[in-house]
Amino acid sequence: MSHCHVLDCRLRQLIGDRLKKFDYQVIDDNSLRHAAVVLAVVEHDDKPGHASILLTRRPKTIGRHSGQYALPGGKVDFGETSVEAALRELHEELGVDANSPEVLGRLDDYPTRSQFRITPIVVWLGSTYTLMPSPDEVALVYRIPFEELDSEAIPLFEPGVNPDRPILCSEFPTLGRRMYSPTASIVYQFREVAIRGLSTRVAQYDQPRFAWK
Repeated sequence: MSHCHVLDCRLRQLIGDRLKKFDYQVIDDNSLRHAAVVLAVVEHDDKPGHASILLTRRPKTIGRHSGQYALPGGKVDFGETSVEAALRELHEELGVDANSPEVLGRLDDYPTRSQFRITPIVVWLGSTYTLMPSPDEVALVYRIPFEELDSEAIPLFEPGVNPDRPILCSEFPTLGRRMYSPTASIVYQFREVAIRGLSTRVAQYDQPRFAWK
């Protein structure tokens, strides 16, 4: 197992250092509503010592983006920062104490077809965390190991409405089915920046029509 896949203090330092060096891009567009999501680095429940990130699947009964894979997150309320909103949503969706995560940094804002700009916040939960998912917002919780994130089979592309903007997607064995942008693009940029130390951009990738609403 690569040292970049082992959940320990060296990995936490490595991710933090790479995010500090990353020149993230902010979208300054008041026509877009602001949202924030969390990329939570945790220990895999079935693989002790293996680093992973948390993903959820939204209930089919929920209104917006029902049944889709998602990162914990939601709209930034008036007066909130991106970090405050991300940690609040992490607590509301998964029951994680909003004061316990260590914020390591952030990635690029990502513009969506549903008129949001999403700010991804990277936090370290490690091995000392407890999940209590809200059934109103979360149908399933997944832990995607870094070994899967770091696969050369990622990313995949499908044609978009605009030939110059393909749809980025991913297939992780843990999920068993294809995951699409915006979540797939954000997770891919996390892989590129945090795990591989690159400065890959993803705002140019489109989302499938079912994610436009």
